[in-house]
Amino acid sequence: MTADPPEFGPPPLDDGPRGVPVDPPSPVSPGPPSPRPSRSRTRGYLRVVGEAARSVVLAILVLLVVRTAVVEAFKIPTSSMEGTLLAGDFLLVNKAVFGAEIPGLRMTLPAMAEPTRGEVIVFNPPHEPSKHYVKRLIGLPGDTLAMRDKRLLLNGVEVREPYAHHSDLNGDAVHPGMQWQVRFLAQSVRPGRYRPSRDNWGPLVVPEGGFFVLGDNRDNSEDSRYWGFVERESIRGRPWIVYYSSEMDEEGRFQFLREVRWTRIGDRIQ
Repeated sequence: MTADPPEFGPPPLDDGPRGVPVDPPSPVSPGPPSPRPSRSRTRGYLRVVGEAARSVVLAILVLLVVRTAVVEAFKIPTSSMEGTLLAGDFLLVNKAVFGAEIPGLRMTLPAMAEPTRGEVIVFNPPHEPSKHYVKRLIGLPGDTLAMRDKRLLLNGVEVREPYAHHSDLNGDAVHPGMQWQVRFLAQSVRPGRYRPSRDNWGPLVVPEGGFFVLGDNRDNSEDSRYWGFVERESIRGRPWIVYYSSEMDEEGRFQFLREVRWTRIGDRIQ
Protein backbone atom coordinates (compact mmCIF):
# COMPACT_ATOMS: atom_id res chain seq x y z
CA MET A 1 0.00 0.00 0.00
CA THR A 2 1.26 3.33 -0.96
CA ALA A 3 1.29 6.15 1.70
CA ASP A 4 -0.21 9.54 0.92
CA PRO A 5 2.37 12.19 0.23
CA PRO A 6 2.96 14.71 3.02
CA GLU A 7 1.25 18.14 2.73
CA PHE A 8 3.36 21.20 3.09
CA GLY A 9 2.27 24.67 4.37
CA PRO A 10 0.83 26.03 7.55
CA PRO A 11 -1.46 23.81 9.53
CA PRO A 12 -5.13 24.35 8.94
CA LEU A 13 -6.96 26.58 11.32
CA ASP A 14 -9.11 24.95 13.93
CA ASP A 15 -12.54 26.21 13.02
CA GLY A 16 -14.33 24.15 15.55
CA PRO A 17 -16.57 21.29 14.92
CA ARG A 18 -17.32 20.63 11.42
CA GLY A 19 -20.38 22.35 10.04
CA VAL A 20 -20.58 25.07 12.83
CA PRO A 21 -19.94 28.62 11.52
CA VAL A 22 -17.51 30.79 13.43
CA ASP A 23 -17.92 34.58 13.79
CA PRO A 24 -15.05 36.61 12.49
CA PRO A 25 -13.02 38.55 15.10
CA SER A 26 -14.40 42.00 16.02
CA PRO A 27 -12.50 44.94 14.60
CA VAL A 28 -10.59 47.09 17.15
CA SER A 29 -12.36 50.41 17.87
CA PRO A 30 -10.14 53.48 17.25
CA GLY A 31 -11.52 55.23 20.39
CA PRO A 32 -13.12 58.67 20.76
CA PRO A 33 -11.65 61.57 18.76
CA SER A 34 -9.53 64.15 20.59
CA PRO A 35 -11.65 67.03 21.97
CA ARG A 36 -11.71 70.26 19.98
CA PRO A 37 -13.26 73.63 20.97
CA SER A 38 -16.64 73.92 19.38
CA ARG A 39 -18.38 77.07 18.18
CA SER A 40 -21.16 76.58 20.69
CA ARG A 41 -18.68 76.55 23.58
CA THR A 42 -17.04 79.78 22.28
CA ARG A 43 -20.43 81.40 22.00
CA GLY A 44 -21.11 80.36 25.61
CA TYR A 45 -17.93 82.06 26.81
CA LEU A 46 -18.82 85.25 24.95
CA ARG A 47 -22.32 85.23 26.39
CA VAL A 48 -20.98 84.96 29.96
CA VAL A 49 -18.48 87.78 29.37
CA GLY A 50 -21.19 89.95 27.81
CA GLU A 51 -23.55 89.43 30.72
CA ALA A 52 -20.80 90.27 33.21
CA ALA A 53 -19.92 93.46 31.31
CA ARG A 54 -23.58 94.43 31.16
CA SER A 55 -23.93 93.94 34.92
CA VAL A 56 -20.88 96.14 35.58
CA VAL A 57 -22.19 98.92 33.32
CA LEU A 58 -25.61 98.72 34.98
CA ALA A 59 -24.03 98.91 38.45
CA ILE A 60 -22.04 102.00 37.43
CA LEU A 61 -25.16 103.68 36.04
CA VAL A 62 -27.10 102.91 39.21
CA LEU A 63 -24.23 104.33 41.31
CA LEU A 64 -24.19 107.52 39.22
CA VAL A 65 -27.94 107.93 39.54
CA VAL A 66 -27.78 107.38 43.30
CA ARG A 67 -24.92 109.86 43.67
CA THR A 68 -26.61 112.45 41.45
CA ALA A 69 -30.20 112.18 42.57
CA VAL A 70 -30.36 110.41 45.92
CA VAL A 71 -27.31 110.61 48.23
CA GLU A 72 -24.04 112.49 47.86
CA ALA A 73 -21.04 113.02 50.12
CA PHE A 74 -19.90 116.49 51.21
CA LYS A 75 -17.11 117.72 53.47
CA ILE A 76 -17.11 120.65 55.90
CA PRO A 77 -14.04 122.85 55.33
CA THR A 78 -14.83 125.71 57.75
CA SER A 79 -16.06 126.28 61.30
CA SER A 80 -19.18 128.29 60.38
CA MET A 81 -21.45 125.54 61.75
CA GLU A 82 -19.35 124.79 64.81
CA GLY A 83 -21.50 123.52 67.61
CA THR A 84 -23.37 121.29 65.17
CA LEU A 85 -20.80 120.46 62.48
CA LEU A 86 -17.01 120.66 62.70
CA ALA A 87 -14.39 121.42 60.08
CA GLY A 88 -13.26 117.98 58.99
CA ASP A 89 -16.69 116.36 59.08
CA PHE A 90 -17.78 114.35 56.03
CA LEU A 91 -21.54 114.18 55.49
CA LEU A 92 -23.99 112.07 53.56
CA VAL A 93 -26.66 114.36 52.13
CA ASN A 94 -30.16 113.34 51.08
CA LYS A 95 -30.58 115.07 47.71
CA ALA A 96 -33.87 113.45 46.75
CA VAL A 97 -35.88 114.99 49.57
CA PHE A 98 -36.14 118.46 47.97
CA GLY A 99 -36.22 117.26 44.35
CA ALA A 100 -32.83 116.49 42.79
CA GLU A 101 -31.84 117.67 39.34
CA ILE A 102 -30.78 115.02 36.81
CA PRO A 103 -27.67 116.31 34.97
CA GLY A 104 -27.80 116.32 31.20
CA LEU A 105 -31.57 115.78 31.02
CA ARG A 106 -32.73 119.16 32.36
CA MET A 107 -35.16 117.34 34.59
CA THR A 108 -35.89 117.60 38.31
CA LEU A 109 -37.30 114.78 40.37
CA PRO A 110 -40.46 115.55 42.37
CA ALA A 111 -39.73 116.83 45.87
CA MET A 112 -40.73 114.60 48.78
CA ALA A 113 -40.77 117.54 51.22
CA GLU A 114 -40.27 121.29 51.41
CA PRO A 115 -37.51 123.01 53.42
CA THR A 116 -38.52 123.48 57.04
CA ARG A 117 -37.57 126.33 59.31
CA GLY A 118 -34.85 125.29 61.76
CA GLU A 119 -33.33 122.42 59.75
CA VAL A 120 -29.81 122.25 58.28
CA ILE A 121 -29.64 122.41 54.48
CA VAL A 122 -27.08 122.21 51.67
CA PHE A 123 -27.42 124.88 48.97
CA ASN A 124 -25.66 126.98 46.33
CA PRO A 125 -25.28 130.56 47.60
CA PRO A 126 -26.24 133.43 45.26
CA HIS A 127 -22.74 134.93 45.17
CA GLU A 128 -20.96 131.57 44.55
CA PRO A 129 -23.49 129.36 42.70
CA SER A 130 -20.87 126.72 41.85
CA LYS A 131 -20.11 125.99 45.52
CA HIS A 132 -22.04 124.13 48.20
CA TYR A 133 -22.72 125.71 51.58
CA VAL A 134 -24.17 124.15 54.72
CA LYS A 135 -26.22 126.42 57.01
CA ARG A 136 -29.35 126.40 59.14
CA LEU A 137 -32.59 127.58 57.58
CA ILE A 138 -33.96 130.42 59.72
CA GLY A 139 -36.52 132.29 57.63
CA LEU A 140 -39.19 131.19 55.12
CA PRO A 141 -40.99 133.36 52.55
CA GLY A 142 -43.14 135.95 54.35
CA ASP A 143 -41.23 135.79 57.66
CA THR A 144 -40.02 138.94 59.37
CA LEU A 145 -36.53 138.50 60.87
CA ALA A 146 -34.36 140.67 63.09
CA MET A 147 -31.43 140.32 65.47
CA ARG A 148 -30.89 142.34 68.63
CA ASP A 149 -27.64 141.85 70.56
CA LYS A 150 -27.20 138.33 69.12
CA ARG A 151 -30.82 137.35 69.91
CA LEU A 152 -32.84 136.25 66.88
CA LEU A 153 -36.41 137.54 66.52
CA LEU A 154 -38.93 135.78 64.26
CA ASN A 155 -42.10 137.75 63.54
CA GLY A 156 -41.37 139.86 66.61
CA VAL A 157 -40.83 136.91 69.00
CA GLU A 158 -37.43 135.81 70.30
CA VAL A 159 -36.39 132.38 69.06
CA ARG A 160 -34.84 129.84 71.43
CA GLU A 161 -31.73 128.52 69.66
CA PRO A 162 -29.88 125.84 71.64
CA TYR A 163 -27.73 125.11 68.56
CA ALA A 164 -26.37 128.68 68.24
CA HIS A 165 -22.75 129.19 69.30
CA HIS A 166 -21.15 132.54 70.15
CA SER A 167 -17.40 133.01 70.42
CA ASP A 168 -17.28 136.84 70.59
CA LEU A 169 -19.47 137.63 73.58
CA ASN A 170 -18.57 141.30 74.00
CA GLY A 171 -17.97 142.61 70.46
CA ASP A 172 -19.86 143.30 67.26
CA ALA A 173 -18.78 143.80 63.65
CA VAL A 174 -19.89 146.02 60.77
CA HIS A 175 -19.65 144.77 57.19
CA PRO A 176 -20.31 147.02 54.16
CA GLY A 177 -21.86 144.11 52.28
CA MET A 178 -24.86 144.15 54.60
CA GLN A 179 -26.34 147.20 52.90
CA TRP A 180 -28.28 144.93 50.53
CA GLN A 181 -30.77 144.56 53.39
CA VAL A 182 -32.17 148.05 52.80
CA ARG A 183 -34.40 146.81 49.95
CA PHE A 184 -36.12 144.29 52.24
CA LEU A 185 -36.63 146.35 55.40
CA ALA A 186 -39.99 146.30 57.15
CA GLN A 187 -42.03 149.46 56.66
CA SER A 188 -41.37 150.58 60.21
CA VAL A 189 -37.66 151.17 59.49
CA ARG A 190 -36.29 154.29 57.78
CA PRO A 191 -33.76 153.19 55.13
CA GLY A 192 -31.66 156.35 55.50
CA ARG A 193 -30.96 155.63 59.16
CA TYR A 194 -30.38 151.91 58.81
CA ARG A 195 -26.94 150.73 60.01
CA PRO A 196 -26.84 146.92 60.16
CA SER A 197 -24.13 144.97 61.96
CA ARG A 198 -23.35 141.33 62.60
CA ASP A 199 -25.36 141.19 65.83
CA ASN A 200 -27.96 143.90 65.15
CA TRP A 201 -29.99 144.05 61.95
CA GLY A 202 -33.53 144.03 60.55
CA PRO A 203 -36.38 143.65 60.72
CA LEU A 204 -36.27 142.17 57.21
CA VAL A 205 -39.18 140.65 55.29
CA VAL A 206 -38.24 137.45 53.46
CA PRO A 207 -39.54 137.74 49.86
CA GLU A 208 -41.48 135.11 47.94
CA GLY A 209 -39.15 132.33 46.80
CA GLY A 210 -36.41 133.42 49.22
CA PHE A 211 -34.93 131.63 52.24
CA PHE A 212 -32.76 133.14 55.00
CA VAL A 213 -29.92 131.03 56.42
CA LEU A 214 -27.46 131.48 59.29
CA GLY A 215 -24.44 129.53 60.48
CA ASP A 216 -24.69 128.07 63.97
CA ASN A 217 -21.32 129.67 64.78
CA ARG A 218 -22.95 133.10 64.65
CA ASP A 219 -19.83 135.18 65.24
CA ASN A 220 -17.80 133.42 62.53
CA SER A 221 -20.17 132.61 59.68
CA GLU A 222 -20.60 134.00 56.18
CA ASP A 223 -24.34 133.69 55.63
CA SER A 224 -27.51 135.49 54.53
CA ARG A 225 -26.67 138.49 56.68
CA TYR A 226 -23.93 139.36 54.18
CA TRP A 227 -25.01 138.07 50.75
CA GLY A 228 -28.79 137.74 50.89
CA PHE A 229 -31.49 135.15 50.39
CA VAL A 230 -31.19 131.64 48.98
CA GLU A 231 -33.53 130.71 46.13
CA ARG A 232 -35.66 127.58 46.38
CA GLU A 233 -34.04 126.13 43.23
CA SER A 234 -30.61 126.45 44.88
CA ILE A 235 -31.45 124.24 47.87
CA ARG A 236 -29.80 120.88 47.12
CA GLY A 237 -30.45 118.60 50.05
CA ARG A 238 -30.66 117.79 53.71
CA PRO A 239 -27.53 116.55 55.56
CA TRP A 240 -28.25 113.18 57.08
CA ILE A 241 -25.28 111.65 58.89
CA VAL A 242 -21.56 112.13 59.63
CA TYR A 243 -19.84 109.15 58.00
CA TYR A 244 -16.26 110.26 58.73
CA SER A 245 -14.53 112.99 60.72
CA SER A 246 -10.93 113.96 61.43
CA GLU A 247 -9.03 116.93 62.78
CA MET A 248 -7.53 119.43 60.33
CA ASP A 249 -3.90 120.53 60.51
CA GLU A 250 -2.71 124.10 61.02
CA GLU A 251 -2.94 124.79 57.27
CA GLY A 252 -6.54 123.64 57.08
CA ARG A 253 -5.82 120.28 55.42
CA PHE A 254 -7.68 117.09 56.27
CA GLN A 255 -5.65 114.47 58.14
CA PHE A 256 -7.08 111.32 56.66
CA LEU A 257 -6.74 108.25 58.89
CA ARG A 258 -5.05 110.43 61.49
CA GLU A 259 -6.67 112.29 64.37
CA VAL A 260 -9.96 110.55 63.59
CA ARG A 261 -12.93 111.72 65.66
CA TRP A 262 -14.38 108.27 66.24
CA THR A 263 -17.16 109.52 68.50
CA ARG A 264 -18.62 111.69 65.71
CA ILE A 265 -18.88 108.94 63.11
CA GLY A 266 -22.52 107.94 62.72
CA ASP A 267 -23.92 111.10 64.32
CA ARG A 268 -27.19 112.31 62.83
CA ILE A 269 -27.43 115.99 61.99
CA GLN A 270 -30.10 118.05 63.74
